[in-house]
Amino acid sequence: MKLISYYKEGKAHYGAIVEGGVVELTKRFPATPDLASLVADPGLVQQAGLQVQSAKADYPVSSIVFAPVIPNPGKVICVGINYVAHAEEAGRKVGQYPVIFQRFAETLLAHDEPLVRPKVSNEFDFEAELAVVIGKGGAHIDPSNAMDHVAGYTCFNDASVRDWQFHTHQYGMGKTFRKTGALGPWLVPAAEVPDYRQLVVRGILNGEQLQEGSLSELAFDIPHLISYVSKALTWNPGDILATGTPSGIGFKRTPPIFLKPGDVFEVVISEIGTLSNSVIDEA
Repeated sequence: MKLISYYKEGKAHYGAIVEGGVVELTKRFPATPDLASLVADPGLVQQAGLQVQSAKADYPVSSIVFAPVIPNPGKVICVGINYVAHAEEAGRKVGQYPVIFQRFAETLLAHDEPLVRPKVSNEFDFEAELAVVIGKGGAHIDPSNAMDHVAGYTCFNDASVRDWQFHTHQYGMGKTFRKTGALGPWLVPAAEVPDYRQLVVRGILNGEQLQEGSLSELAFDIPHLISYVSKALTWNPGDILATGTPSGIGFKRTPPIFLKPGDVFEVVISEIGTLSNSVIDEA
């Protein structure tokens, strides 16, 4: 099942992609206002799956505008230097603890929506990642139970403004520019992914593959990350955990490769799908 958030005739909805179009779930679950609320209840997700299996599309995909798969997550927690090969290319060592930083939800954009290269920099880089969507909230989560808190998976591009990232040792500003965090196009429920460690993340720029990594290569795996963050912050349904990017990023290439207007960057994840975004300059 491919669960989406979207706009239809200017109104916010959620639904599922099926052959022939979109099944609108908003009207089928009137007491459930958004996708974050749906995935908070595994029983509702199961009901939605059953309805989607037997339903015909309500309208074609061409009639909707995608939204970020979770339009307003309470938290977007990102992990840096989480693939060993990426740590090596960045000249970093994987430490005892994960490198954690945060994005603001207002920086997120949807599948097919243009990434915006900011006025203040030409060092606009790509980072293909798997994002985890939290379904069951909680604090002080044991790693052995952490996967019970995962609603599903989606694609993420943690596009980064490199010179701003390195203005100081705290590189959060370069990671949270407006319209730079692409999230989508859909959420695949965790129950449909037997082993996330078998997923492969690829970053493709204008048809050329520049990044590739398997989730089995993570220095800190998903249960560890969920547990670690939960010691400081309570996870809530709809929160996002971005698991880090594999090697091949643009600014470590010779010569560096940065995103520019007219480019198209795709995050392709096996068993999940393809997130595609063009690039424009900030107006």
